[in-house]
Amino acid sequence: MTANGFFDEQTGQSLVKTTIVSKYFDGWTNVIVNTQKRYPHQSQQIAYIDLFAGPGHYKDGAPSTPIKILQKAIDKPDLRDRLFTVFNEMDEEHHKSLEKSIAGIPGIETLKYKPKVYNQKVDTEIFKKFDEIRLAPTLVFVDPFGYKGLSLRLVNSVLKDWACECLFFFNYLRINMGLSNPIFKEHMDAIFGKATANALRKSVVGLNPEEREKAIIGELCAAIRSYGWKYPLSFRFKNEQGSRTSHHLFFVTKDFRGYEIMKNIMAKESTGSDHGVPSYEYNQADFDPQQNLSFSSPIDDLERQLLNVYAGRTLSMRNIYEEHSVGTPYLACHYKEVLINLENNGMITARKPGGASRKKGTFADEVLVTFLNMKE
Repeated sequence: MTANGFFDEQTGQSLVKTTIVSKYFDGWTNVIVNTQKRYPHQSQQIAYIDLFAGPGHYKDGAPSTPIKILQKAIDKPDLRDRLFTVFNEMDEEHHKSLEKSIAGIPGIETLKYKPKVYNQKVDTEIFKKFDEIRLAPTLVFVDPFGYKGLSLRLVNSVLKDWACECLFFFNYLRINMGLSNPIFKEHMDAIFGKATANALRKSVVGLNPEEREKAIIGELCAAIRSYGWKYPLSFRFKNEQGSRTSHHLFFVTKDFRGYEIMKNIMAKESTGSDHGVPSYEYNQADFDPQQNLSFSSPIDDLERQLLNVYAGRTLSMRNIYEEHSVGTPYLACHYKEVLINLENNGMITARKPGGASRKKGTFADEVLVTFLNMKE
């Protein structure tokens, strides 16, 4: 599909992508606004930046991400007075369409800051601008049609400031093909960093498709963490047949709260699950009622992991969740499910701090959990 044809009709994939971004924008801005209200002497501005914004509406009339973001801001008085938006679209026709779509949103005049709509190339000058200024709390969305304009340097230039986070669409299918092609070396080096890209070119040789994807996504996450950004998270999109990966939607934050909000959103938008543990992917094959679940339950795996990692230790429910859940598919509800089972089987003890009463079978965040040392 050509870049122009992409916006003819909104697909299930694009709808899920827009839903994830707009839902996170909702949750993220709620947190920022509440924080700003507690510190009125600090800057009261919030920013949303979309570097590859598209035309605003698909030809079938469905609104794209920029329109949904602005509609959410218009609906919230606190956000109307704080949100500063920047939309960039390199295609001239789409840029004009985006301007028209934004101007036609009911209530757009109620925003304190008029949306800025640009028609510029995304290159290293963008990184330099972000590097040189101190950003207000900013959510940046990078959704290139291919991969030009996407780089770790861009992500790093955004996340350096407080409450700044980044979402980017990772075209796995094209990047996977380009990784071993010398013609695309410069682009691959920009995305992964030169050292990581060189190591990947060697390590993926001979790997089967599943192993290759795991290696590429794993190295990208490691490269992100090397900058100090502890919480990368990805949502996978499969092709129409469900036979191979087409894209990943990546989210990067340095705060566990943002990670938790997005993880719950991605979990709800997953098309599949295994014994209640979400797949964090959109796969049309999951709508087939004949899909098979694994015989080994991921919940059983989590139980074994906790018993092994925390043997002889006492931690709060919240500490266990925050410490262990990063990089796993598990949500807070899964940890509580496992802890209830372990308590019923006498493998842990649980109590509230200070001797406060607690109803057995409940695990509030502050409940202290002691794991028996089963190794002794």
